[in-house]
Amino acid sequence: MSQKVSITILSDNRAAEGLASEHGFAAWIETGGERILFDTGNGDAMMRNAAALGVSLAQAGVIALSHGHYDHTGNLAAVLRQAPQARLYLHPAVLRQRYSIHERAKAIGMPDNAVTAVSGLADRRRVWVTAPTRIADRVWLTGPVPRGTAYEDTGGPFFKDAEGRHPDGIPDDLSLWIETTEGLAVCLGCCHSGVINTLDHIAAVSGERRVRCLAGGMHLLHASAGRLGRTSAALKVYNIPRVVPCHCTGEEAARFLKQELGETVEQGYAGMRVEL
Repeated sequence: MSQKVSITILSDNRAAEGLASEHGFAAWIETGGERILFDTGNGDAMMRNAAALGVSLAQAGVIALSHGHYDHTGNLAAVLRQAPQARLYLHPAVLRQRYSIHERAKAIGMPDNAVTAVSGLADRRRVWVTAPTRIADRVWLTGPVPRGTAYEDTGGPFFKDAEGRHPDGIPDDLSLWIETTEGLAVCLGCCHSGVINTLDHIAAVSGERRVRCLAGGMHLLHASAGRLGRTSAALKVYNIPRVVPCHCTGEEAARFLKQELGETVEQGYAGMRVEL
C-alpha cells in the first residue's frame, strides 16, 4: 500500500494570491502520521501563511534545518515554543557566525534568538546530524553531501568572518527525502552542495534512483550557462516527473529548466501543496 505524502510550501520568494512572500523557505510535510517542518522561513510571512493554510505548527513532531542561514531559521525560536514536543534535527555548524560579502559584509547566520533557543534545548530534543539520519518513518536527512561533480560550483561569497579571510563551505547543507513505493520525494532547502551532488548522494545512501518529486531551493540564481546545461542534462537522466524549483533557484534558472525539461517543471510558491 502506497504511503501518502503531502508537502505544503509555507515560505518562499513567491506566494499564491492572499498569502505573503519573503526571501526564505519552509515546507510542512505530512506522511504516515508524521508532521515535519523543514526549515522555518525568514520573517512573519511563514507564520501568517501557516495560519491561513490551516497548518498547526504546534502539531510538529519533527523540525529539521537544511542549514544555518537566516532565511531558513527565522522562526525557529517561535516554532520551538509552539511545538514543545518536537525534536530538532540540525548539523552542528548551523550555530556558527557567517557572512556574505559583496560590496560589504552582511551577517547571514541564524537570528540570535534561534541560537539561544537551540543552545537551551534539552539533549533529548536536539539531534545533531553529521551523517545520513532517519528522522521519522521513511523520512531521512542526507547529512553532509559530498561535492563530487566538476560543474556544480558550490562556492560563493560566503565566509566565516566579516573580513572574508575564511571561506564558509556550508558543511551544514542538508536535504530531506521520503521513501514511497513509487520512488523518493526529495525536499531541498538551498542545496548549497549542488542539486546533482545531492541526488547522487541520496541514491547512493538509499539504494533508490527513482525520484517522484524534487522540490525546493536549488541555488542556481547565479549559475553559469554551462552549469545550467549540465544540471538539466543530469536531471533528464533522473527522469523526475515533478520538479518544483523554489526560493534560491532563481527565476531565470527555473525558466531554463522548464524549457529543457518541459511540463515536469512547475514554479513553486508559498501555498503550493504537492500530494503524492
